[in-house]
Amino acid sequence: MKAGILMVAGLMSLLLLPSRLSSQPDVLTFDEFEPYLHHQSDTLYVLNFWATWCTPCVKEIPALEKIREEYSNKNLRVILVSLDFPKQIESRLIPFLGQYSIHSEVIVLNDPDSNRWIEKVDPDWSGSIPATLIYHKDSREFYERSFTYDELKIVINSKINEL
Repeated sequence: MKAGILMVAGLMSLLLLPSRLSSQPDVLTFDEFEPYLHHQSDTLYVLNFWATWCTPCVKEIPALEKIREEYSNKNLRVILVSLDFPKQIESRLIPFLGQYSIHSEVIVLNDPDSNRWIEKVDPDWSGSIPATLIYHKDSREFYERSFTYDELKIVINSKINEL
């Protein structure tokens, strides 16, 4: 009886998650993900590399979400590139996205040979997270650090003004 009640409660909680979470994030190899690093449109891209197990990453997610929402009428696209293990998508990542009401695009980068692809993201990247690539066409800046909302807004404003 208790197991049945818990099962029903669990299913009900899944129904209450935002609809954006009804589909799983795309799980990509680096080769599949690499085109995201080279868009040539009039959009400013903010690619944040993070994981649910990274405390500084989790701390800056609300700032990224606020920027996404605040600049929704601008040519700005925030993409959260999760480095969580694919086997933790169901148990850790999707519940995290629901708990924090994440509406940004989320991609899981599943390529264990990070030594092959880290320098393709940025030649000076040590591989630590959080890390953020902000780019528009050929103008690129890479930040191997976490941001507060105010710090991120200053950077975004300077880049938006260049568009």
